[in-house]
Amino acid sequence: MNAPFNPKGQQTRNPFAAFVCDDASVELLKPLVFELGWPVEAVVKSGLRGAVQSLSVSASPTILLIDLSESTDPLNDVNALAEVCEPGTIVIAAGAVNDVRLYRELLNSGIQDYLLKPFTADQVRDALAQAQMMLMGPRHGVLAEDAIHMMTAVIGVRGGVGASTVASSLAWLMGENGGHSTALLDLDVHFGTGALSLDLEPGRGLTDAIDNPARIDGLFLERALVKANDKLSVLSAEAPINHPIITDGGAYFQLQEEMKGAFECTVVDVPRGMMVQHPHLFHDVQSVVLVVELTLAATRDTIRILAWLKNNAPQAGVLIVANRVHPSLTEISRKDFENSIEREIDFMLPYDHKQAVNAAKLGKPIAEAGKTSKLGQGLASIAEKLLSLVHDDPTADGKKKGSLLDELAAIFQPKSKIAKK
Repeated sequence: MNAPFNPKGQQTRNPFAAFVCDDASVELLKPLVFELGWPVEAVVKSGLRGAVQSLSVSASPTILLIDLSESTDPLNDVNALAEVCEPGTIVIAAGAVNDVRLYRELLNSGIQDYLLKPFTADQVRDALAQAQMMLMGPRHGVLAEDAIHMMTAVIGVRGGVGASTVASSLAWLMGENGGHSTALLDLDVHFGTGALSLDLEPGRGLTDAIDNPARIDGLFLERALVKANDKLSVLSAEAPINHPIITDGGAYFQLQEEMKGAFECTVVDVPRGMMVQHPHLFHDVQSVVLVVELTLAATRDTIRILAWLKNNAPQAGVLIVANRVHPSLTEISRKDFENSIEREIDFMLPYDHKQAVNAAKLGKPIAEAGKTSKLGQGLASIAEKLLSLVHDDPTADGKKKGSLLDELAAIFQPKSKIAKK
């Protein structure tokens, strides 16, 4: 389990330690530990409190097995344990409570596995083998050095335009339709809906990363992300609204760097206020999906954000997506909007209250719940255009294509039909 670095981390770390509450578990574990060439003295009859006391004055092991049987508040006790463990420690928990919700919450808090007592020797062997594979193997199938990573930022020009809804659908489509390993990073730490839209518990990973940027590495990312399916993982948060976030943005940038090495696609849901505070988050973004509405205020802000992107992310291609468009309820016409921003809207997504409600009830993104609807098909078209960059073959007829930035410029070149005022 990851935790802030402390001086005792300089000590030599043992490969394994177990703190269990009963004699039967001690007797079962010792032969297994001996088989793996680890000292049997590493198995101690002691509960979680004893583990915290011991690890507070000694280096934590690489793999730690902890018994929660005597714990009345497992989640808080696990958090206390995190404070005395060095970064990179893999924790396996055991306990007598057979509760799916507890199991999920423990995994979200950073526990690698949870064994229900009484456990068997084979169950322990499997858990230890998986822990060793995590230590030796790449995270999320680390990408090849020459692999192209697509990082897309989704920004709403106004609150409530549906940018987060678009972001979750695009992330799902990149994994489901594109077949690419994809991460959804929701940077709205207090009110983000990235996990909620996929019927997931957000976990504590994002807030832990912001509080302790030094903890961020491949192993941290492996634990902090919540898997929606085999291709899509989510990093989101629901921080208490009385807990202000104070950060220079370094943690966000480091998370992006880790995701670049672990996934083929990353979709970042960026609140517009964070865009202003942390412009460095756009340095490695290849494409921006700017979600707008056909109103006077959105027109003004679209002009301002396009100018900001030109100065702060000149390498990024921009797609303008008008969302929730109702033919008879728009404040200004599409033509007037396009003339004002001096470029065309790339995609028009229709207002479809029925699909939005249905998706919310099912706990699925609209792209999945309403894939045959006009709204679902529109979202799929946006994802297809973004994915065309990833699908492009770097060579054709033995000739090397232009750079990725050249391809982006060609695909996202603003239309020239709009006459400048």
